Amino acid sequence: MNLATPYATLTLDEIKARLAGGTLTVHSVARPPSADQAVDRSGVLAVFTFADPAFASAVDGLEQPLFLANPVPAQDGGVPGFARARAADGTVVADFSAGPGTREIKFAEVSCSDGAPVRLTAFRVMPEGDWPERPDYYHGKPRPGSPLPAGP
Repeated sequence: MNLATPYATLTLDEIKARLAGGTLTVHSVARPPSADQAVDRSGVLAVFTFADPAFASAVDGLEQPLFLANPVPAQDGGVPGFARARAADGTVVADFSAGPGTREIKFAEVSCSDGAPVRLTAFRVMPEGDWPERPDYYHGKPRPGSPLPAGP
């Protein structure tokens, strides 16, 4: 979980309470380095709306999000890379890693297709340092012909 600055001192339970009535927007791959930054290079794949309360009690280390609908129809095609959680008033609360592999949010399918159902199947919160992305990718804005970051 990558928290927006105003929420950085809150506990997980306080953050979950703030998400009541908010949204979880699933984006394609390009995650901003911080939840405080705008999403500028990533399409919206799907939007889930949290119920009130937003979460039931965790079970075996997995959070139990409560949505008004799950599945929801995909708004575009692509592979999920992260999900941005917003409070009911639209304020950004946190970013969560999403998609296949070692991620916080898992879906029934690896990719989304426009109009097809997107079903969230697992949700676990990981500390920010546990995200699988490499730090040297955070500020990279590769363009055609740009070299990729060098491996370790």
